[in-house]
Amino acid sequence: MAGMTKQATTRDLVLDLIEQLTVGDAIPSERQLSSDFGVSRLTVRAALDELVREGYLVRRHGAGTFVSEPKIAQELTMTSFTDDMRARGLKPASRTLDLRVTPAGARLGRLLHVSPSEPVVVAVRLRLADGESMAIETVHIRASQVPGLTAADLEEMSFYELLRERYGIVVVGGEQTIEPTVTDEDESNALGVPLHSPAFRFERTTHSHAGEIVEFVESIYRGDRYRLVTALSIPQQRRRGNARPAVAAAKRG
Repeated sequence: MAGMTKQATTRDLVLDLIEQLTVGDAIPSERQLSSDFGVSRLTVRAALDELVREGYLVRRHGAGTFVSEPKIAQELTMTSFTDDMRARGLKPASRTLDLRVTPAGARLGRLLHVSPSEPVVVAVRLRLADGESMAIETVHIRASQVPGLTAADLEEMSFYELLRERYGIVVVGGEQTIEPTVTDEDESNALGVPLHSPAFRFERTTHSHAGEIVEFVESIYRGDRYRLVTALSIPQQRRRGNARPAVAAAKRG
């Protein structure tokens, strides 16, 4: 327990140090930090390892440990990656890794509300901001909705802009799930991160104004470059003090 307390204290001290530096600055060596904080180098190394995993620091082989770019706060709203990056003053870009047409199969057929034999476009894109890899996005959409779609199309504008301007399809909402994961070998290579790096897996199904399913999207976002942000509020009834605990209500039947 004492060791854990020392590591947590050391982590906080390093965070204080990071706040005094700028992106790209090198932090002192493990030996120097050990001397400054009065803890062992093993404790310092464990604290630095944790901060590297969390995205505050980045190690460069043979050069040292440096302050990394701050994480992007990803709000849980219905916006495109392109619009989100532009709003943050970053330059969005996409690189198409794969584009093919395949039968939907049972799972995609169920998600897109089509038959298993329905041709579906599968588009895999690497999403970038200011030239840095951020996410891998795989879009699944009925081929009949996007005739003539090319890999170049997916690199020139937001997919939602493309759907609206070329195909007359307007996405108005959807459902999304998020879960923590780690990158596999292919994802690590594409994102330029170590194998089994922390990441977020997004799965999203969107629909048009008419309520028709438009697409199913699977995305892997780098855990060291993103943090999730959402607004919270107390339900109106509970604020008024009228709500009963859900468990108690369930027990009463």
